[in-house]
Amino acid sequence: MTGLFRQLRRRRLARRPFPPDWLGYLDARVPFFARLSPALREDFLTKLKLFAWEKEFIGAGGMVITDEVRAVVSATAVQLVVHLDLSYYDRLREVIVYPDAFLLPDRTGVVLGEAKNWGTVILSWQAVLSGLQDPEDGHDTATHEFAHVLDRADGAFDGTPKLRSYSHYRAWAVVMSEHFHALQEGRSVERQVMDDYGAVNEAEFFAVATESFFERPHRMRELTPDLYEELKRFYGWDPASGT
Repeated sequence: MTGLFRQLRRRRLARRPFPPDWLGYLDARVPFFARLSPALREDFLTKLKLFAWEKEFIGAGGMVITDEVRAVVSATAVQLVVHLDLSYYDRLREVIVYPDAFLLPDRTGVVLGEAKNWGTVILSWQAVLSGLQDPEDGHDTATHEFAHVLDRADGAFDGTPKLRSYSHYRAWAVVMSEHFHALQEGRSVERQVMDDYGAVNEAEFFAVATESFFERPHRMRELTPDLYEELKRFYGWDPASGT
């Protein structure tokens, strides 16, 4: 889809009213939705409906894609780009949803989520709901996988998404590298903030740090304030302050 065609299509979709039933799904399933300010909520809902209607949702393993699934999964994706731009998801074409944990040919053991290089995110519906139900446990599969998509938006899974300004890259590299290597070394401070899985590589570190930024913002701000500030500058959120 060319950039011009995408813009025209988004303008047309944006004029369509937000489905009233979807508000009920958000109220019931998405705790952070209730905390959005009125001004932010309007932009959030616009981006949510565009994401939901642009991306192809595919059920797998007996999963049926309902409006509830489409709205709730889209909400988890859009939370990351409310202060950014929906173009971060331009490379993403489809979202495949399984009812629960699943197997993949190229992975050993069961999987809860996966972001593929060619524009696909695969999610467990139960993992999506679990990540939303406990917003302070530091684990949110959907947030993790959609963070990978943002990372990939500039062409590679390397732990560095397209930042807001060229001048931000130096500080980003210094801060992210320091905490990534500290997590690899098992330093207690980083382990109190992030899951050990973030030590696998830089891409996983960014995704795990994103989970903690949204789910454990107070702990991250207290124990790794420089990491918190870099993520806040990128995402535009200050979740520790509720904004």
